[in-house]
Amino acid sequence: MPALAVLAATPSPQPTVDPDLVTPGPLGFATIVVLVIAVFLLVFDMLRRVRRARYREEANAVLDAEEEAAAQEAAAQEAAAQEGADPRGTGTASDGRGETGEEPTPGR
Repeated sequence: MPALAVLAATPSPQPTVDPDLVTPGPLGFATIVVLVIAVFLLVFDMLRRVRRARYREEANAVLDAEEEAAAQEAAAQEAAAQEGADPRGTGTASDGRGETGEEPTPGR
């Protein structure tokens, strides 16, 4: 307890600097304004780059979908061409005649 009494009796130091003289002043204000403008420009540029990357990603997705659709269409056309081939494996396309070799009747 005596140590606590000694600490309580010790006077606190008095400030030696005038608080009115320790202000940022015009130089501090100008520094803060420059920093705010720099941060604003950096955020604006970052948003522009993110937006551009997002649009590029969307455009690539559309192009990929178109390529996939074209590949599926080509595969469907190839399958249709193979179905039209002679089933006996001669490689000639069907000429529209039936199994008996007769000409098809018009209207059917």
